[in-house]
Amino acid sequence: MQINKQDHKPENFKKNVEKALAQPDLKSIIRRTTDKAENKRAQAVIDFPEFEKARTQGQKIKDHTIKYMGHYLAEFEKHAAAQGNIVHWASTAEEASKIVMDICRSHEAKKVTRSKSMLGEEIGLTHAFDNSDIERIETDLAEHIIQLAGDPPSHIVWPAMHRSREDVIDLFRKFHKDPTYSEEIVDLVGSARRDLRSKFLSSDVGISGANFLLADSGSTCTVTNEGNAELTTTPPKVHIVTAGIEKLVPSMAHAVPLLRLLTRSATGAEITQYITFHNGPKRVNDADGPEECHIVLVDNGRTKMLADNMREMLRCIRCGACMNHCVVYKHIGGHAYGSVYPGPMGSVLTPHLNSLEVANKQTHACTLNGRCEEVCPVNIPLPKLLRSLRAQSWEKKYEPLTNRFFVTAFAQVAKRPALFQLVSRCSVIFMRLFSRKGWISFMPMTSGWTRNRDLIEPEASTFMHQYNKMQKDKKGVSK
Repeated sequence: MQINKQDHKPENFKKNVEKALAQPDLKSIIRRTTDKAENKRAQAVIDFPEFEKARTQGQKIKDHTIKYMGHYLAEFEKHAAAQGNIVHWASTAEEASKIVMDICRSHEAKKVTRSKSMLGEEIGLTHAFDNSDIERIETDLAEHIIQLAGDPPSHIVWPAMHRSREDVIDLFRKFHKDPTYSEEIVDLVGSARRDLRSKFLSSDVGISGANFLLADSGSTCTVTNEGNAELTTTPPKVHIVTAGIEKLVPSMAHAVPLLRLLTRSATGAEITQYITFHNGPKRVNDADGPEECHIVLVDNGRTKMLADNMREMLRCIRCGACMNHCVVYKHIGGHAYGSVYPGPMGSVLTPHLNSLEVANKQTHACTLNGRCEEVCPVNIPLPKLLRSLRAQSWEKKYEPLTNRFFVTAFAQVAKRPALFQLVSRCSVIFMRLFSRKGWISFMPMTSGWTRNRDLIEPEASTFMHQYNKMQKDKKGVSK
């Protein structure tokens, strides 16, 4: 299953969805992981009775920090600099990527290790390194897999979710110097460890993201399960952190409640294996650590979200729970969205990282069933934000003319109850003409659906007809 990077763009959403739906095994591969994550999260919530109270607390922490973001950014810069870090500011993705590349070139870096960071993907670091003479080494196991495959990430927590075990076996046997010929997961992990170990120790620069930025200490926090972040940030002489400005929290006391929410929502675990706080370059008596530390703080549309009444999206702690529970994501996977951030949260973020004109189709990739909001650990009202973006897209006339015509026509019919019921009855009769054994495999104007799956046969009568009959039956019984 090779991903065409040329198609991995928001504007190709419709074409990407058609390709995804046509892949026979993709849905089962995606659901294998998302269903497991969904079940584990549900159990984690049962085992943590204070979860709802913690969600409210997490929401308040994020809202407070966002409200006073200017103050906390200044505090973070001051304390980070006092720890010996060099703080950089980037307004755009291009500016952030250039800062990182310039730092690497100033140190004549030949080899760079990178711990998984969606912010790095967002600012285009992978492409920048691939177009340079600096070797990029992805150290997260899933990122290592998709680097070998030449794929973009398909999920923000499990980037290689779209790859089967058989895919991984083939990739490791093809690219690893000392591959295993076992098909057991523990042996496959060992093969990756052997391949990466020497690269950790010979890297010139290590690049990480940050799950949280602590304003009162200038510390950056990484949350991982594999320990690769520590090996990425410790042996190299230079450590670069790239982080969005929304990752700020006032202090350690505010980071801890969010950590309790993050791990339970992401993987269903009570706590992750590695939580590391980085505090600048090594001191005189330190046994190890980088000699130089840089922190690149990235805006890239985040302050614009404040102005566009999308500030609630800045609460996001990147747990991926909304994707794991999204019925659309479970069918099409992450690559169909054509952006760094897929799923419900990506459908809100991408229009601000790119533009609403380019990414307006993603805002419609939602049934508005509310499951994403229901499981969000910081209560982001994703359906409300998506409806707002749809309204903006309509007002700016980004919708295709055919869509605008049918929506306008439907609005006119819906305003007239008698006409609406007549059209509904005719529609039921029309659909049943194409039904075979309870299913519709073909019907005019439905090829977007029936190309890959059948429609279920409608009831013999409309909802309103059944409702009115039920009300009459109730009256008859009461008499």
